Amino acid sequence: MPLILPGYGVGVPVDRLTQARRLDAEDPLAAFRDEFVIAEPDLVYLDGNSLGRLPKATRERLHAAIDQEWGVDLVRGWDRWIGLAREVGDLLAGGVVEAAPGEVVLGDSTSVNLYKLAVAACDARPGRRVVVTDDDNFPTDRYVLEGVAAARGMTLRVIPSGLDTGVTLAAVRDALDDDVALVSLSHVAYRSGAIADLPGITAAVHEAGALMLWDLCHSAGAVPAPLRSAGVDLAVGCTYKHLNGGPGAPAFLYVRQDLQAELRQPIWGWFGQRDQFAMGPAYDPAPSVDRFLVGTPPVLGGYGARCGIELSAAAGIERIFAKGTALGDFAIELYDEWLAPHGFTLASPRSGRGAHVTLHHPAAWQISQALRDASVIPDYRTPDRLRLGFAPLYTRFEEVHEGFQRLRTIMEAESWLRFSANRSRVT
Repeated sequence: MPLILPGYGVGVPVDRLTQARRLDAEDPLAAFRDEFVIAEPDLVYLDGNSLGRLPKATRERLHAAIDQEWGVDLVRGWDRWIGLAREVGDLLAGGVVEAAPGEVVLGDSTSVNLYKLAVAACDARPGRRVVVTDDDNFPTDRYVLEGVAAARGMTLRVIPSGLDTGVTLAAVRDALDDDVALVSLSHVAYRSGAIADLPGITAAVHEAGALMLWDLCHSAGAVPAPLRSAGVDLAVGCTYKHLNGGPGAPAFLYVRQDLQAELRQPIWGWFGQRDQFAMGPAYDPAPSVDRFLVGTPPVLGGYGARCGIELSAAAGIERIFAKGTALGDFAIELYDEWLAPHGFTLASPRSGRGAHVTLHHPAAWQISQALRDASVIPDYRTPDRLRLGFAPLYTRFEEVHEGFQRLRTIMEAESWLRFSANRSRVT
């Protein structure tokens, strides 16, 4: 039986369309959909976990920033822009992840932030020669960690994780010894949506004397991230998925308060300098999370990130998580009834998921193209997986019903057969 959450009676055996409409009518977050640009009402958008929709407030804020702040204020705009990275970081700390003001800062990309924190962590554990990650961690994480280890003569120890079930505490424990400097994993698995045991894994890593670095890209804005209560050392995340910051929006990083003075990141830029405008001859890192900044922050991207983050903070991460879980439960019920008979298998956990559900089918690529042709935007992931993302701030239960109804029609009519199996482009 699916998890039944307050305000979302998923699991009630009624007509599915009637059920979807009732769930939408009872949805405490329903009003947030009106905060987003919905340009194609017939489009079923199930890829908000790759790129979130455009908030109306972002469009207005960027127009004002371009016309007034850049167009009129010119360089005088730096009077307000200079602190944007910390301001947005504090907003994230208070409204999206469990952290204190001064522990989160906005800037750079997830990959760059991961590199900075991974190097800093390895430097903080001299004499230890191993970095641990898992074989289904997001590719950029694995590549960055591989490069960090190679450059330092360290070993990257890659542990097995289930494609559909994620990394386990037991697998992490098996990889730990007194030679491990750093463990870096994703909180929510990008392929299956499985949620890792963040508190348990962090505690095990600390018992081994190593540092823990979490990737929050698929959890920030979708799943609670108990960084402070779990004693997490380091984390990175992006703002263009569930936080709706826009394409290429800057990422963020988290460093636990008591670690900040101990760690020194490898890219010594002037925004990380203690007295930035003294233009001194030597690098002296700021005594705060600012030491993890590098160069000039992306102002327009920062405004986009802030507008999206403000919506998530207003909705509340617990309510967002509850709706995301309910949307996924509803989707799994439809899968059980409508899609399992057509050769699909569930490639996500039935519980303990982020805000997406993944289905496996040998013809997933062709089916994804047929869905696009039917005005449904999913995401394809190897091997042969159809990833369906639900953005709780704007995805309706009736949309999920409609998307799965169109998918069922495609399977019944076998219309996916007219699409080539040649995956010449990435979706």
